[in-house]
Amino acid sequence: MNLLLDTHIALWAITDSPRLSQAARERIASPRATVWVSVASLWEIGIKHSLGRGDMPVGSEEAWRYFREAGYQLLSIKPEHIVEVEALPAHHKDPFDRLLVAQALVEPMHLLTHDPLVARYSERILHV
Repeated sequence: MNLLLDTHIALWAITDSPRLSQAARERIASPRATVWVSVASLWEIGIKHSLGRGDMPVGSEEAWRYFREAGYQLLSIKPEHIVEVEALPAHHKDPFDRLLVAQALVEPMHLLTHDPLVARYSERILHV
């Protein structure tokens, strides 16, 4: 199963945060899972870390290194993803989250998120 991690889930996984649910831990650790992180998440981390956001404990370079060391695959942004963003209903306003939803729908993948608003988009979005 292909799992795309939302930005906070990915950060919590690499930092072994207690905020990461047991359900998310089990899905990420499953031998049947191929875990993906989007380039959009690296972009989000870089922007928010440079602005001094406390919820981004590492910058994009360090996060990318951790993601590689964890064996996560990197998902590029494709034109099809952008087209899908435009077609999404307005459940959520955050452009990074909307892009992650679009990527999960287009590829297809299951997106792991902690945000209940993001989970409203599709059964492919797993609120953990």
